[in-house]
Amino acid sequence: MVSEKLSRIVSARVNDPGAVAAAAARRVRATSLLGEHGKAMIIAADHPARGANGVGGDPNAMADRSELLERMCVALERPGVTGVLGTADILEDLLLLGVLDGKSVFGSMNRAGLAGSVFEIDDRFTGYDAATIAAMGFDGGKTLTRIALGDPATPSVLENTARAVNELNDRQLIAMVEPFISVWQDGKIRNDLSTDAVVKSVTIAAGLGRRTAYTWLKLPVVEGMERVLAASTLPALLLGGEVKDAEAAFASWGKALRQPTAQGLVVGRSLLYPAGGDVAGAVDKAVSLL
Repeated sequence: MVSEKLSRIVSARVNDPGAVAAAAARRVRATSLLGEHGKAMIIAADHPARGANGVGGDPNAMADRSELLERMCVALERPGVTGVLGTADILEDLLLLGVLDGKSVFGSMNRAGLAGSVFEIDDRFTGYDAATIAAMGFDGGKTLTRIALGDPATPSVLENTARAVNELNDRQLIAMVEPFISVWQDGKIRNDLSTDAVVKSVTIAAGLGRRTAYTWLKLPVVEGMERVLAASTLPALLLGGEVKDAEAAFASWGKALRQPTAQGLVVGRSLLYPAGGDVAGAVDKAVSLL
């Protein structure tokens, strides 16, 4: 990222902290969550707050904030990109750069389940809350809801997710719930990406909260997506995750997007840090699937 942009952010944070709220107040909000193509294309960048900075063989790829912001600015400028998902530090940087006009914005809510920690399932809400998301004029909040049947911390994860769903629904804001069935293996949490496990995660997540009118799901693309997306009537966004075979990933995304509940993509690392480094090209290819 050019130094002028970085200087603007740092200067505002040091000398005029109120500039963040001012930028949020004057931001032009999106008229729809969906683009002209009828689907959402959301760029995700909430990984660093959970200590998940790695991409491919580089364990610190996302730890350079200047480079991450530059890549995000490139992605957000591409035609067809409808929104962004991030933690407060990143979204406020983007607000100060003035690149969120006309975009839907989603705040990441629970980040305490640090990657690789012994308490990873105990994923407490350390990021955005519903009240702040509403005050900032954002469109919704996202929760990561990992369900480990053998871990006693799971009920509190479900309870806190349900509370977030309630508070967002009460404010008519989107509750974007990202569920996984997870297991401990060799001291690490692994998400079970079998079709049956993802179907189970959908049925559990869809029932959280006292209202679901504003609940959307954020789901991995796995084998048998027809079954996965048939498990609920809630709108679903497809997550990208870290992609090893780009061609295979794009093909699977395109196929899943043909299902009636699939409303678009939420992709981060695989578009922001594509093999070869062409962020614009990777984003444009993803948009073409819509």
